[in-house]
Amino acid sequence: MNVIGGAGEFTGTGVNWVEHLRVADLSVGTYSVAAGGTDSQEPHTEDEIYLVTRGRAVLESAGHQVAVGPGSVIYVPAGEVHRFTEIAEDLAVIVVFAPAEYSRARTG
Repeated sequence: MNVIGGAGEFTGTGVNWVEHLRVADLSVGTYSVAAGGTDSQEPHTEDEIYLVTRGRAVLESAGHQVAVGPGSVIYVPAGEVHRFTEIAEDLAVIVVFAPAEYSRARTG
């Protein structure tokens, strides 16, 4: 067992990523974007689950937009373009990648 302290806590100004746990089959971290900030993430090679713990924003993905806030849980499949927009309040999101983030990325 591993209790993950600090998961889902807002980590400050700008855009921040903090990885809390990495094993072969998944990784977990907290993604934070300050109110009014810009989320410029690129599609990932792994599936993702987002759990919003703080803040309000809009998630744009696959031509759809959905308002998200504390308690929102969203699945984004590998390769799908997505980003948070209209970040009205400091946003903190627990992100679960399966398998672990970048484990499917090609190198070279």
